[in-house]
Amino acid sequence: MVYSMTEDKGIFIKNIYYMLSYAFQVLKQSNYESIAAEDFENVQDLFAAILNRGVAQQLKQGLYREYVPRNETLAAMRGKIDMSGTIRNRVQRNQKLACEYDELSENNIFNQVLKTTMFCLVRDAGVAAKQKAGLKKVLVFFGDIDLLMPSKIQWNKLHYQRNNRNYEMLLNICWFVLDGMLQTTEKGKYRMAAFADEHMARLYEKFILEYYRQNCTCLSEVRAAQIKWDVRDENGENTAIRFLPVMQTDIFLRKDDVVLIIDAKYYGNTLQKRFDKPTLISGNIYQIFTYVKNQDKNHTGKVSGLLLYARTDEDITPDCSFNIGGNQIGARTLDLNKDFKIISAQLDGIAEKYFGKPEKKL
Repeated sequence: MVYSMTEDKGIFIKNIYYMLSYAFQVLKQSNYESIAAEDFENVQDLFAAILNRGVAQQLKQGLYREYVPRNETLAAMRGKIDMSGTIRNRVQRNQKLACEYDELSENNIFNQVLKTTMFCLVRDAGVAAKQKAGLKKVLVFFGDIDLLMPSKIQWNKLHYQRNNRNYEMLLNICWFVLDGMLQTTEKGKYRMAAFADEHMARLYEKFILEYYRQNCTCLSEVRAAQIKWDVRDENGENTAIRFLPVMQTDIFLRKDDVVLIIDAKYYGNTLQKRFDKPTLISGNIYQIFTYVKNQDKNHTGKVSGLLLYARTDEDITPDCSFNIGGNQIGARTLDLNKDFKIISAQLDGIAEKYFGKPEKKL
């Protein structure tokens, strides 16, 4: 899929910003509000604008510092002695001590990722001159911070706590850029590619969940819930259940005893073809059916499932609902290439269908 405002396919760039603002509430703060009024030709230009404002704000508060290990040869002891290094110095008639110590530094993985991302965006042709100028201004304050090889960043090892919580949204933007869009050319240089479906899928899922959490106050439960298997072995104990996979839903909505399980799907194709007949993708329908049936252990019929696909440019897209074994199972598409008010109305319509008209926060 192509993500450009100038194309007939894909997603409006501004809608990606709205989706991000639901996924990361910090984007609704005043220093980001002007972004919603801007037009962006490329998604990397949007990301550059967000980093411009976010990093500038972080500089006012001070860059995050953490203890990093150092190993130096010093005249006086600091930290603990590196025995092998000190012995080596003695052999070389060097009377100084090899010391190992921790130093509070801005040159840590969090700031290194920020610098690397901004460095790449400054050199990308899809970023407007205005955004590049802003990035260059903030990069001046990263002079003592190292650049990283994007492919070597271990994203799963970035953990957030009270002192660096402000970095969470910024580093997620960096992840979209460096892991989702950056490709290596034959000459070993980097260039920006189309926004990867894998990364867009995660944003799409989080956006829908947060949209309902923030806007539908009539719902008593909005979360990404795990569903327990409705199974017992012959002895009446759940001993065999450890061999079954975890059932992790994308979006679990509840109002009183009525439940809707939504599986958010972001694919290049929403249907499969079998003998030239378009049908729902088998694995998807089996998955949502399994979720619903195991949640509705008492067979009340009050648990429903919905496959919610991001709309593609296919001629035929699903918009259907079936009563399967007493439960409603449906599939439909969400058109992300429309004004955001229309997207909002589509999501509200889904909640209204299953729970009645949702109440929005003032």
